[in-house]
Amino acid sequence: MRKSKLELYEDMLSALVDKYVSVDTLAFECNTDCVAVNKRLEFLIKNDLVEKNQCNQKVLYSLTTRGEAVHKALTITERLNKLKASIKIIDKALHKLPTLAEQNEEAAKPPRRDENY
Repeated sequence: MRKSKLELYEDMLSALVDKYVSVDTLAFECNTDCVAVNKRLEFLIKNDLVEKNQCNQKVLYSLTTRGEAVHKALTITERLNKLKASIKIIDKALHKLPTLAEQNEEAAKPPRRDENY
C-alpha cells in the first residue's frame, strides 16, 4: 500500500535526525523514488523544517531546530497512542477478572449440604 504524504514526511524527518543525507540516501531509507522525495523536500525546506547544505560538490539535507522539534512531537504522539491502546487492552482484561471482594464473599459462604444424601 502506498504511503500517505504525512507518513512520508514522518519517514523523512526520522531519516534526517542527527545526520546529513543526500536525496538518493533519503529515497532509499524512505523506500520511495527520488522525484517524490524532492517534492517533499521542497515543502519541508519552505516550512523551515529541513535545510539544504552544500558539501564537496554534493547537496546534503539536515533537520533544522524546528524540524527536530516537530520530529520529537510526532514521536511522542506516536508513543502516547501506543500506550493508550495498551491501557485499553489492560483495562478490558482487568474488568474480566473477578475482584478480590467477590472472591472473599465466595470463600466465606459455607459449603452447601445436599439434604438428599
